[in-house]
Amino acid sequence: MSKPNGKILVIRGGAIGDFILTLPVLAALRQQFPKAHLEVLGYPHIASLALHGGLADAVRPVEARALAGFFADMGDLDDATGHYFAGFQVIVSYLYDPDGFFAENVKACTKAQFIAGPHRPDETKPVHATDVLLKPLERLAIFDADPVPRLSIGEPDQVAPVLAVHPGSGSEKKNWPQPHWAKFLAHVMSGTDWNVLLIGGEAEGNRLAELAQPLPASRVLVAHNHPLPELAKSLRTCLGFVGHDSGITHLAAAVGLSGLALWASSNETVWHPRSPAFRVLRNSDGIAHLSPETVFTVLRNLLSTRAT
Repeated sequence: MSKPNGKILVIRGGAIGDFILTLPVLAALRQQFPKAHLEVLGYPHIASLALHGGLADAVRPVEARALAGFFADMGDLDDATGHYFAGFQVIVSYLYDPDGFFAENVKACTKAQFIAGPHRPDETKPVHATDVLLKPLERLAIFDADPVPRLSIGEPDQVAPVLAVHPGSGSEKKNWPQPHWAKFLAHVMSGTDWNVLLIGGEAEGNRLAELAQPLPASRVLVAHNHPLPELAKSLRTCLGFVGHDSGITHLAAAVGLSGLALWASSNETVWHPRSPAFRVLRNSDGIAHLSPETVFTVLRNLLSTRAT
């Protein structure tokens, strides 16, 4: 695998957070096999982060129609896709494949070493997701890899006094109530000289507009539906971050920001942002019982400590 023409394929679907938590896998493969061509079969709008961060050499879309037959028992396998799989020496797949059909069909097309990893960690076990995802690499003699997702996308000229805020997530039950966000942002405006970068996707469009409306226009920027590599570059220039249990929170942690993750009911041991600069904040009575004053005070102290 140390040969320049060695090729490794990592197959990873899932949401933004799932991919960010798989970055240590790509980094470990890159370190162990520095001359290999490392490719990702995934969702390009997410997996492009690995391209921009130097952790992959190419990305191919996993949702391609030609792949459909590979998920069926004795499926009709596309010849071109089979030839594609045959070009790799190692294939590591984290796809949901409960019956093993995908694995068997791929193995029928290639002599590559096929390593099946878990689609998701077992939340009944107290093991962080990155450790679970790294475990299959032991078959490649990769042990004790760095489990912290790290993404280096551009070097900021300087850090600006901007607080990145992501007031959404993939599930409403993970979200802090919007009135709490409004009060928190009012504290930021009155109690600091920070500007605010409001971040959101399609689901948060109205929320971003409603939160931005009462704030001084000169102190608020809105990043709505920005491409992830562009968003990652913007985050790297910020002072800090606050958000929920979400993929954007994991992205902020991966680019090196300090910040807070306001936590609801997910398994913190498995899913917390794996960064020494991040803190999880929760209330035993539920996320709605976290007060805006508490969040503001904890965040201000955290960022001032980091700055010192």
